[in-house]
Amino acid sequence: MLLLGTLVNIATVIAGSLLGFFFHSKLPHRIVKIIFQAIGLFTLYIGITMAMKTNQILIMIFSMVIGSAIGELIDIDKYIHKFSNWVKRKIKSENETFSEGMISAFLLFCMGSMTILGAFEEGTQGKSDLLIAKSVMDGFSSVALASALGIGVAFSILPLLIFQGGLTLLSFWLGNLMPDTVVNEMSAVGGLMLVGLAISILEIRKIKVINMIPALVFAIILAYVFL
Repeated sequence: MLLLGTLVNIATVIAGSLLGFFFHSKLPHRIVKIIFQAIGLFTLYIGITMAMKTNQILIMIFSMVIGSAIGELIDIDKYIHKFSNWVKRKIKSENETFSEGMISAFLLFCMGSMTILGAFEEGTQGKSDLLIAKSVMDGFSSVALASALGIGVAFSILPLLIFQGGLTLLSFWLGNLMPDTVVNEMSAVGGLMLVGLAISILEIRKIKVINMIPALVFAIILAYVFL
């Protein structure tokens, strides 16, 4: 079944988020804060690990510079926050970190290599094994995220459906046209974006990671041209 992996992923994120939100209302602020810091360190580790897998650092540099500049000109972050605030108003949430939870969870769940490889595997081979394995990991991660950031984490399923589901459908229509080398460079750029997310989570400096998303597209283009 096409999109089975993404649907399972959505279910585990919702379940984990609801469980985490229950704990969020029960835990003292200092416990929530240290959980948040632990998530930041975990995200930093994952991001560095992914970024180090690049085979051509110039592709990463140019992808990030060009993609980030274009993303900033469009100001994707502004539109994502508008959408998040609209959802927040619709559900009448008073959670101050709603937008942060939704955006941080989406980036953490969707910038990894398992998202890209799993979506292409499901789209081209009809196998959902990798995405289902990812779903289990995201479910546990969403418990920790929601305990620190609240119910906004559950609504990360909306951009997750668009991004991950879109990749699956794209690979289904185009076939197995993306070589492993291209996927690796795309994943490495995604890893560098996770490093930026970790820096924001750890409150070292606020980085508009969402505005860097076009870098993924340029990583694909440059990898095709130069690898």
